[in-house]
Amino acid sequence: MTRLLTAAMLAALLGTPALSQTAPAEPAADAPQVAQAAPEAEGEDDDDEAEEAAAPLTQVQHHDYGPSGIMTRSNRADLAPLTLASGQPVAGEEYALQSGGFYRLPIVADGSAELALSGGDFFRAIWINEVVINDIEIRPMGVHSIEFDAAGEALISFIAIQPGRYTLSIPGSSGESQQAVFNIR
Repeated sequence: MTRLLTAAMLAALLGTPALSQTAPAEPAADAPQVAQAAPEAEGEDDDDEAEEAAAPLTQVQHHDYGPSGIMTRSNRADLAPLTLASGQPVAGEEYALQSGGFYRLPIVADGSAELALSGGDFFRAIWINEVVINDIEIRPMGVHSIEFDAAGEALISFIAIQPGRYTLSIPGSSGESQQAVFNIR
């Protein structure tokens, strides 16, 4: 599953179709016919003709993620924002994510205190597409934490990869309301 998801993500990023593990699709009745190779001239090797005739020309059926792949709007879900405010809970409830799902997570800080969210395990269980801060798009190789020194907003778009239960929490805090829990299934 992980190899297939990795291949699909790379194909989406590179703009090339990913190989599917589904059976080849039958051509539709109204689909244009694929032109056959022109007959060989006399005197050419006839051994290859039998092999070419045995291999039918088919098209590979791809997943229904649309033309852009796994990161299409139809596969994207906008999550409830995380809140960084002095004395306020970070999240209202636990997040239920699907492995292979594309998500956008806003993080909003009110500036009442210098606060951060840390969660190396969570960030290793996802593939981060980008982090947007003040209309600046950052495409990191990895993240361990995000800290806000003043009021502001960050938007993280990512694909959930590794199933499990992960937390993003305010460093040094121990209360359950000072963390966000993500369940990837």
